Order: sequence, then structure tokens, then C-alpha cells
Amino acid sequence: MRENYGTALITGGGSGIGRAAALALAQRGARVVVTDLRLESAIEVAREITTAGGEAIGIALDVGDAASILSAFDRTEAEFGNVDVLVNSAGLLLVEPLLSFSPESWERVMRVNVTGTFLASQRAAQGMAERGYGRIVNITSVSGLRAGVGRTAYGTSKAAIIGLTRQFALELGPLGVTANAIAPGAIETPMTLGTYSDETWENILAMVPAKRRGTPQDIAEAIVYIASPAASYVNGETLTVDGGYVAAGMTQTGRLRV
Repeated sequence: MRENYGTALITGGGSGIGRAAALALAQRGARVVVTDLRLESAIEVAREITTAGGEAIGIALDVGDAASILSAFDRTEAEFGNVDVLVNSAGLLLVEPLLSFSPESWERVMRVNVTGTFLASQRAAQGMAERGYGRIVNITSVSGLRAGVGRTAYGTSKAAIIGLTRQFALELGPLGVTANAIAPGAIETPMTLGTYSDETWENILAMVPAKRRGTPQDIAEAIVYIASPAASYVNGETLTVDGGYVAAGMTQTGRLRV
């Protein structure tokens, strides 16, 4: 089904959840701007969309660089017009023990995950507010809801994105712009596959009622709804898409097993 999504800009669109979101929005008729730190990846996804009959361009974007964000939006507006949907999917995961977590790693994760999300959302919101319409979709994580060993910066950054989402929802809601977050659980992406060991996956799945790993497509379908005109009364929400991980809480009690 094709809806009026307008122009959608995806950060981190060259792989994983961002790529799945770009493809799903293109299938619904959106003009898609695929941005990624790796230009070749962004161009490849854009080519995949255009080959299927959609409209897309690929742009290099480093969300840790304010000038790069402004440049990406300027080019988008020159080629596709104003941004109607922004999906902040770019993110960085660094895992280090709490007591030895370096200030450099902390600042790098915060710059990419939090400041990058803020600056991209702010730039998109300026045009959205002028037109009285827009959708901002931030990709947070269940790590922003539940602590995890080694995720000092990552978990804190994802919790900050939830707070940032609410702030945007409050101030932009009267202007016709919604801001929502999606918190993925254990999703198979290049980032998680490059970070998690087999033992990590086994431990995670023991706590997931769905008993499977999530896919980028699982998250993309949630993004499609939140980004749609139909979601006009959904604002400031954080939607967990995690197979029931957060809801399950304590999955094992004594000798009982689920």
C-alpha cells in the first residue's frame, strides 16, 4: 500500500535497521534519502530502491559532525524538497567495563548517538514546523530501559534519546510534528553480529519470550507505522519491539523454566 510519506531521510541507512527502514518506506511510496558514514553503502541502498522503481539518493553523512548534518539536509532539500520523515538510525556501540570506560569512548558514543540525533532532529524540525507537518522517529534500544554489562555509554545514550524524544514531542506537538522512539531488542544487524558472542546470544534468547532473534524488518514495519500520516496522535511514545524481552522481567524463578 502506498501512502503520502513525502521525503524521508534515514541516517545510518546503509545497513541494518536503517537499510530496512529505507526499503520499507520506499515500498510505501516515499522519496528516500539514504545517508550513511560509508557513502558506498548509502549509494548501494539507494540504487536498490531506484532499481525497484522508487526514488532515492545516497549521501555521505557523519552524524558526529554538525557540518556534515547541515550539508546532507541542504542537498536533500535541493534535490527532493523538504524532509517530511526523519529516521535517526545511525548509532555507535562500544562495550567496555564500567571501571575502565575511557572518557574518549564515552564522548564518542554520546556525540554520535545523542548529539547526532539532536542536531539532525533539530534541523529537520525547523522545516517541519514551518509546514505544520513532520514525523521524527528515533531509534533507541532496550538498553535505554534496562542496564547491561559494558554498556555504560551506550545504555546511557539510548536513555537520553528517550528523554530527547519526549522533549521534541512536547515542543513540536502544537506545530503538527510528532517525535517518537522505537526501542529494538536483540536484532541481527552488522553491529550486533560483530559484537555479540554465541554465548551472549544464547543468554539473551533465554530471556526473550518469542525465542528468536529479531530482524531489521521487524523494526522497519514499526517505523513505517510511526512515520505514517495515520500515526498523527502518537507522540512522545517509546515503542519496544523486542519479542517481549522487557515485558518478561524475571523469566526464571527457582527451578521453574519458561
